[in-house]
Amino acid sequence: MGEALVLASEAAGRGEVPVGAVVVRDGVVIGRGGNAPIAGDDPTAHAEIAALRDAARALANYRLPGCELYVTLEPCAMCAGAIFHARITRVVFGARDPKSGACGSVIDLFAERRLNHHATVTGGVRADECGALLSDFFAARRGGGAAP
Repeated sequence: MGEALVLASEAAGRGEVPVGAVVVRDGVVIGRGGNAPIAGDDPTAHAEIAALRDAARALANYRLPGCELYVTLEPCAMCAGAIFHARITRVVFGARDPKSGACGSVIDLFAERRLNHHATVTGGVRADECGALLSDFFAARRGGGAAP
């Protein structure tokens, strides 16, 4: 999660919502991503998607069995779908997303038994740090704090 936090901070420095993600296989980071929808004019450029793409290139395979995804914010429905298709084994996230979280905050796609793949989900890892990055970022945008 530490490396995901670094990537989230870097995203904030670029003016993006501070979310970072890494894909890990056998204890080694094989994919990294930070939010970039603004810079890329791409609504799919979430940190999770970038990390999955990076890992898929590293393994030369669109399936990522045996891999874990660490992300600073609870994945949304779009990212959860990508995680399913990649066959990620485990998802670990930091802060909950009460507006669009798809791991239990709004909906829980990973608990939906009708879907054909299931990942183990662990939430709340370093949640205070992950949440503080987001809170500070949005406070700065509203004029209530230092600019990212």
